[in-house]
Amino acid sequence: MFFKGISKISVDAKGRFSLPKLQRERLQGSGSSSVVVTADPSRCLLIYPMTAWTQFEAQIVALPNAHPSARQYQRLYLGYATEIDFDGSGRLLLTSELREYAGIDRKATVIGQGNKLELWDVDQFDKQSELWADELNDLPPNEVPDFIQKLNI
Repeated sequence: MFFKGISKISVDAKGRFSLPKLQRERLQGSGSSSVVVTADPSRCLLIYPMTAWTQFEAQIVALPNAHPSARQYQRLYLGYATEIDFDGSGRLLLTSELREYAGIDRKATVIGQGNKLELWDVDQFDKQSELWADELNDLPPNEVPDFIQKLNI
């Protein structure tokens, strides 16, 4: 299962939203009627199909608890992790805690990221995407990592 593309979506007053049809079908076709939504340090939300979440969760749980950075990742990813079922209309309901964390109100941007989706407040995503483009354009060629230089863009 591979997620790509970007869409702007609406979120109702209760926190319910529908994903674009192709993304929703891929999630629902993954063999589970639920997803896991969690927080990301970028202040967006990550939406994982259950199979991808299980793999990621195992990696996070295996981090050494005594290491302060590992504990911060565990607190964020595991602490906010919420299993959410699709309702009868194919919508997902975000908890108020998840909405508050990402600053999501009525409009959001959903963007495919391979094995997961990112869900952003629409204004925050627009600001961040401009910053990302500027950072990439301003990056001196000698600071571009080898694995990026090898891409055939």
